[in-house]
Amino acid sequence: MTTSRVPAPAAGRTPRPQRGDLRMGRPGGERPTLESVAARAGVSRATVSRVVNGLSVTRASEESVRRAIEELGYVPNHAARTLVTRRTDLFALVVPEPTTRVFSADRFFAGLVQGVGQELEAADKQLVLMLAGSAASHDRIERSVAARHVDGVMLSSLHGADPLPEVLTRIGIPVVCNERPLGPVSVPHVGVDNLGGAVTAVRRLLGSGRRRIATIAGPPDMVAGIDRLAGYREALREEGRRPVIEVGDFTSGSGAEAMWRLLAAEPELDAVFAASDLMADGALRTLRRAGRRVPDDVAVIGFDDIDLARDTDPPLTTVRQPITEIGRRMARQLLKLVDGAEIEPVVTLPTELVVRESA
Repeated sequence: MTTSRVPAPAAGRTPRPQRGDLRMGRPGGERPTLESVAARAGVSRATVSRVVNGLSVTRASEESVRRAIEELGYVPNHAARTLVTRRTDLFALVVPEPTTRVFSADRFFAGLVQGVGQELEAADKQLVLMLAGSAASHDRIERSVAARHVDGVMLSSLHGADPLPEVLTRIGIPVVCNERPLGPVSVPHVGVDNLGGAVTAVRRLLGSGRRRIATIAGPPDMVAGIDRLAGYREALREEGRRPVIEVGDFTSGSGAEAMWRLLAAEPELDAVFAASDLMADGALRTLRRAGRRVPDDVAVIGFDDIDLARDTDPPLTTVRQPITEIGRRMARQLLKLVDGAEIEPVVTLPTELVVRESA
């Protein structure tokens, strides 16, 4: 009896799998194709393509295709899928701030990214973070979006009449902002009740018997700075009190410097409302160096309720804004826009006063 033998492969070489070899589509085998999935599922190539691209087929066909995909380890060609669906499944969060600000002690951006990422992950989408801290980076983002490298854009931390909302809207890309844009274009946005939160904070100080209440306001070219200052003014106006205002840029250093200026201008002040926790932290450090006890001599309230607020000396009374939820809502709104669904053009989330030892 004659036995045929298969020649052994040359040293260092892996034998090429033959057609029908079950290793095809597995590590070490040929990459499976739409045709091989169709053959395994017993359907046409067009049916496999429809399933891969999320289009409608019969339930039986879909189950057969998905089973074949699992067995063969088929991975869809993303570029080809994009050509069919005109979707990249990529969503950009654009922050017009320098890197040093985004990755500083300010946990606002971390919370926002966390919320956006959670919502996109649940929808099987991918987040792309884009920093636009310069005119050149603005141009790069505009080119990338115009080339349809992303399906939609979320904008946060806009300053003044930033042209990005208008430019992106003109391109035709779905856009959602964190807070209302100050420019001429109307864009859906998700924000918090900055004015109401500030009113609540200042009323707390007034209710505790404080008479000379100052504020360290945020940047006048940002909605959060504008609205929180308006809330401070409104609460004082209700009691016929005179405002005492210094301006910072939402950083701890600017809060410390503003606090020195306030002490020089108003030596008798007994309370401070800072428009961010970081600025309140700076104010606390200045007050300590100036020999002012908190809250005995000067009460301090911040805004945001980032992690730092629990670790200041003393722990900081502050206005909590639901940062992670803002991110979730932004992503949820954008996903709906991309799918052509109707959304609420304005979403305003509530704030909450968190009382700790500083006030």
